[in-house]
Formats: sequence, C-alpha cells, structure tokens
Amino acid sequence: MNSILDACALLAFLNDEEGADVVESLLNQAASGETVVFMSIVNLLEAYYGELRDKGAETARIVLDAVQYHSIKIIENISQTFFHEAARLKAAHKMSFADAIGLAIAIELSGQFVTSDHHELEEVERQESISFLWLPPKPKK
Repeated sequence: MNSILDACALLAFLNDEEGADVVESLLNQAASGETVVFMSIVNLLEAYYGELRDKGAETARIVLDAVQYHSIKIIENISQTFFHEAARLKAAHKMSFADAIGLAIAIELSGQFVTSDHHELEEVERQESISFLWLPPKPKK
C-alpha cells in the first residue's frame, strides 16, 4: 500500500520521536521496492519551515536531504481531482490546508495517510473512507 507522509510523520522520523520506527520501516520497504512513499510539497513545506523557524537553516536542510536520500516522491502539482477533493475535505472538517492536500492524495492513490495528528484527524477517520497509519499507533480497545 502506498503511504503519504504528513509533516509530523517526517519530523517524527528525523527527530527520533515516538513513531519514528514506523516511518523508518515504511522507508525501508520503499527502498526495497515493496511500497512507495509520497509527500505533498505543501506537507514538505510545513516540515521545512517548522524546522527553519525552530532550529535554523542547517537543521531545516536536513529535512530536504532526508526526502531526497530516502527517495520520498514529492507531489508538486495537484490535479483538478486533488484540488476538488482537498477543498471538499477542508470544507467538511476542521483541518489544516496541508492535511486536506495530503488526505486528498491518499484518497487518489488509495494509500494510507501517515500522521500523529490524532486530535485533528480522528473524526475525519470516522467519517471518511480514508486509511490512516497513526503515530503512535492508537491503543487497542
């Protein structure tokens, strides 16, 4: 299954936060050709500017280097389908613009959205037919 990284998923991996092992596993699977890992340019921008703001240019550069090194496929352009689906999601649910774009990509590519944004997106999971991979994983009930 394709995976679409949210900014927080990439940063969890880079900063060795909770869930880093899950992202690392996905990247290893991508390296062996078992899957493809995508990220929207908007989610990448979100990760980059956050590191730039909080830690400076050197650390922010690591974000871009990691994407290139791990062959994460960056979706730079959005089709009309992505455009309309992202707008629909943003209008229907309280979420960031970047999340709406990432989720629209997950829908279009029949992939899973990899995120730690439980507070913003758990309601979306309940209401939409979108596959999520949660960081950290949701506890079993």
